[in-house]
Amino acid sequence: MKLLRVIAPGPRTTVQDSGRRHFQKHGLAEGGAADRHAFLWANKLLDNDLNAACLEITLGGFEAEALAHVSIALTGADTRPRINGIAVAMWQTLQLTPGDRLSMTSAASGRYCYLAIRGGLQAPTLFGSATVVVREQFDELRPLARGDTLTGFDTSPAKPARMPVADRPIYGAPLKLRLIPGYQYSQFSQTDRARFLSSEYRVSTQSDRMGFKLEGAALQDPPPGIVSEGIALGSVQVPGDGDPIVLLKDRQTIGGYPKLGTLCALDCYRLAQAQPGQAVGFEVSDIATTQNERMLFESMFRNTHWNKCGDGLAW
Repeated sequence: MKLLRVIAPGPRTTVQDSGRRHFQKHGLAEGGAADRHAFLWANKLLDNDLNAACLEITLGGFEAEALAHVSIALTGADTRPRINGIAVAMWQTLQLTPGDRLSMTSAASGRYCYLAIRGGLQAPTLFGSATVVVREQFDELRPLARGDTLTGFDTSPAKPARMPVADRPIYGAPLKLRLIPGYQYSQFSQTDRARFLSSEYRVSTQSDRMGFKLEGAALQDPPPGIVSEGIALGSVQVPGDGDPIVLLKDRQTIGGYPKLGTLCALDCYRLAQAQPGQAVGFEVSDIATTQNERMLFESMFRNTHWNKCGDGLAW
């Protein structure tokens, strides 16, 4: 059923789900929502399947018209949404009726806003996922354009729900990201390792879904290139200019730059929301701690339900 017509797609709006698994060996990027935290909350608010496809709206500027009764949720970057010119809150369920216009300004904080609809978007899939990785240039999977129509499976109204205010992220704050050192960590000089962990970096304008380049205290003597190898989410690679690059959801599948280690997944989601110029620092962590946090994070979304008031989750 036709639910929304795109009036303005903003700088870039794509369909994203949890990503494409088991195809990196064939050269296809993992893809998926850059900020899985906001993505999961968008689906949770509507009691959707947690992998249901959503819109990922980059830096706001999106506008659409409702073609039917539809329940939506908006999470992520603060795009100051309005319905028919009236400001509405994010991180809650919202109802649109035919003819209603949803609009967003440029993001005041954060980078990616997620728009979920009740039941999930009906979108083409390829290799098991609807995720759009723009550089792969699949005709079926492309960014949204003016005039595109979005279809869905469910027009029944969602139960009112809103994320507790205390749990909502503050995207503009300086970030302290946790690094799990990799096997190449010892190949960096002690001075460069200390420099990396004690310095404040800034997110470069040369940052996107593929990776975030960081500007600041460049490492002075990075190891030479290595034989190309597979790259994990959050890999912190250091090319010859010494500026660290954190690789994210649309990263290449293999690469030959040395890597200090890998950021934990939850911190990758936080970094993905950083705008250019935002401050970033690092500290060392360990696999056991970050794995436990990730397991609790995923379990919370899978094993909770909304309380009767719709203002909190219960196990």
